[in-house]
Amino acid sequence: MARAFYNYTITILEKVSFNPELFIKELEKSYKVLLPYEQKELRIWLRQFLSQNPQLVEQIKKSPVFLEQEINEAS
Repeated sequence: MARAFYNYTITILEKVSFNPELFIKELEKSYKVLLPYEQKELRIWLRQFLSQNPQLVEQIKKSPVFLEQEINEAS
C-alpha cells in the first residue's frame, strides 16, 4: 500500500505526457504529496522519462519545483 500513490503518480504522468502543461501541473501536484524518499525516486524516474521525451524538457524548466541542473542531466 505504501507505494500505491507513487505508482499511481507514474501512471498518471505517463498518460498526460502528450500535453506538456498538463504534465507539469500533475508533476508539481504529485511532488507536493509524496514522501521525501518517493520524491527522490520521482526525480530519478523523471530524468529517465525526459531523456525519452525531450519535448517536455522546456516545460519542466519553467517549474520552480525542479532544479535546472537535474533537467540538464536528463537532456
